[in-house]
Amino acid sequence: MRQNLHDLTGVTYLVGSADIAAAMPAVPALPPFDGRILEFLNAVAKALLADREAKAYPDVVTFAFWIRSASTKKLKERFCRDDGAVRLGRGVAFHIAPSNVPVNYAYSLAAGLLTGNANIVRVPSKDFPQVDIIDRALQSVLAMPEHREMRKRICLVRYGRDRAVNDALSAMADTRVIWGGDATIAEVRKSSLPPRGSEVTFADRFSLAVIDADKYLALEDKDHIAQDFYNDTYLTDQNACTSPRMVIWTGGKKEEAKAEFWRRLHDLVRKKYTFQPIQGVNKLTSGYLAAVNREGVRVAPHEDNLLVRVRVPALDGGVMDLKDNSGYFFEYDCGDILELKPLCDDSRCQTVSYLGDKDMFRPLLAAGGRGIDRIVPIGKTMDFDLIWDGYDLVSRLTRTVSMI
Repeated sequence: MRQNLHDLTGVTYLVGSADIAAAMPAVPALPPFDGRILEFLNAVAKALLADREAKAYPDVVTFAFWIRSASTKKLKERFCRDDGAVRLGRGVAFHIAPSNVPVNYAYSLAAGLLTGNANIVRVPSKDFPQVDIIDRALQSVLAMPEHREMRKRICLVRYGRDRAVNDALSAMADTRVIWGGDATIAEVRKSSLPPRGSEVTFADRFSLAVIDADKYLALEDKDHIAQDFYNDTYLTDQNACTSPRMVIWTGGKKEEAKAEFWRRLHDLVRKKYTFQPIQGVNKLTSGYLAAVNREGVRVAPHEDNLLVRVRVPALDGGVMDLKDNSGYFFEYDCGDILELKPLCDDSRCQTVSYLGDKDMFRPLLAAGGRGIDRIVPIGKTMDFDLIWDGYDLVSRLTRTVSMI
């Protein structure tokens, strides 16, 4: 028996209401990339790009560009096929967003909308300015008469770790999307889905950066690479699963390239990054633990705690159990790309970003392995796509009606 959503305590509706959420099971599913959804998301994009406050947050601006019509029409071309079958959203999608990545919840909502579902999204518990900016844009567009129909498809909620709320929202979900890692997945799975309910989970992952030292030294605009790497890492304090935790160097002039790369990054971090003393304590502790637990590990000399490099002599999945964040990087000198295989055999290995020739990874991929879901240039690790962690979200969030 489903619990009355109006009886739940501790739930705040940032967008939508308990009435809208309770009525979602009766909302008709739409085909993926329905024109009304594309127009709505484009209007939200325009609202965000016109918002002066939004311009201060690159992750918000990037999201706005991702949902504008030029982008979503390309997604439609990629994912829609005319094979005689009819595809529809599964119905009600219940999303649990991670608590430490501000804009992830918005991408999850957009994926649910693009695939024709009504969506209840648990937003981060932390008060990020990005959440307020995006929610304000959503509210403004939902208030427009031409987009009023979208109101019944969106509820954004905030609540604590409450099993009763998870139970109630899971019980009415046709599909559930869980971000936030292993512990969150284990907790939410205590709440049952309906018998035909489906689930997509995004577990704990780690990511790497591979830099060809010679290609880096040949670049004219090295500050641009520093900015791109900063965006991949410091913007989320390395909390995003896509943020590189290890930098692997290939090529000949490794030491020269390292000195230049880390100097430019440190200068940028010193100008832009807000550092908390506890971050320095954590990184110092993590460096000591890595040195104690891994033979040959050395902490590179550093002038402050804004950027800590831990040099490792060998690669395997276990070293990533000792990772940290907020500017804490393992570093490895690579002579042959196949040296990465033990690390990339770990199924937790998600994104490999690179500077150089992407074809260098072909021997590694040909060798097999359970890890690596994405290979992207440095600066593109946070770029969301409807294929994520190896999942085709269009397929997972829709159902196919076969017509023969």
